[in-house]
Amino acid sequence: MKVPKKSLKWGILVAVALLAGVATVFALNFPGMSGVEKVKVVNGVVAIPLAKVSDGSAHFYRYTDGGKEIRFFVVKGSDGQIHTAFDACDVCFRDKKGYVQDGDSMLCKNCGKKFQTNRIGPHSIGGCNPSYLPAASDGRNVIVKASDLQQGTRYF
Repeated sequence: MKVPKKSLKWGILVAVALLAGVATVFALNFPGMSGVEKVKVVNGVVAIPLAKVSDGSAHFYRYTDGGKEIRFFVVKGSDGQIHTAFDACDVCFRDKKGYVQDGDSMLCKNCGKKFQTNRIGPHSIGGCNPSYLPAASDGRNVIVKASDLQQGTRYF
């Protein structure tokens, strides 16, 4: 039995489309594959290994609380310090676009304003600044309290 070339081409096209769809679903659900890693709270905190976030690149995370997804990022600035913030700001958060790293700055994907990574912290608040997320270090991990993450619920 001979299969018509046209049917074979459509079959291959459908198979490729299905594989691409499956690959996308898996990439969005496995840590590190989508660019946003899911984290869990253990004993009231999220612990992220310092070794994982000390490369100068912004690392994006998501935490789910009561069905609400809260996104944040961790980045080591050129000042050698770890900076943490919600992936949202007081002005543009309603558009739910967040930030992307642009060299030593974080760029708001909604309004296009840039913010120096080294300035992210408790004194850079309001406006379109990345909304500060308190964090600490125990020498091995960046520690973020679940209660601090929950304070960011309003942004998402």
